[in-house]
Amino acid sequence: MPGHDTYQRLISLLDTSRVDYDLIDHAPEGTTDAVSALRGHPASEAAKCIVLRVKVDRRTTRHVLAVVPGDRRLDLDAIRALFAARYVGFSDAETAERLARAVPGTVLPFSFDPELELVADPDVVDRPRLYFNAARLDRSLCMSGADYARTAQPRVEPIAGPHPADGTLA
Repeated sequence: MPGHDTYQRLISLLDTSRVDYDLIDHAPEGTTDAVSALRGHPASEAAKCIVLRVKVDRRTTRHVLAVVPGDRRLDLDAIRALFAARYVGFSDAETAERLARAVPGTVLPFSFDPELELVADPDVVDRPRLYFNAARLDRSLCMSGADYARTAQPRVEPIAGPHPADGTLA
């Protein structure tokens, strides 16, 4: 069961890195808005994790794990510019599950696969509290954005679309 191994690897990493975190058990849920409500926090404090296929040129495809605040959309144009790519799209479910080592709805904001490049929006690492499913639909984790940045070591770039308060679509 890949999710179980990924969960254990995450907990081990956080414990050996001396990260202060809380585990939250809840009804099984994988959508950001619904699980945020179950955990009792605004979606803006959630980490939305999306596996992308980035075609740099005809022969080069990269895989990127993009992490944005739960109340925002991923800006695909920002990813395209960041990687000077011809094409950026969502990875197919099988590839995403293999690289993220978790099923959809439980993808961590951490990469345990060298083929999966981790990019997080600055608004994710700046959060005092950051919530995400812990490679399981029925358990989440809460930690500080600073501890997340220290342990996950993402490339931090502005990749989230406009804030919903701007009057634009989230």
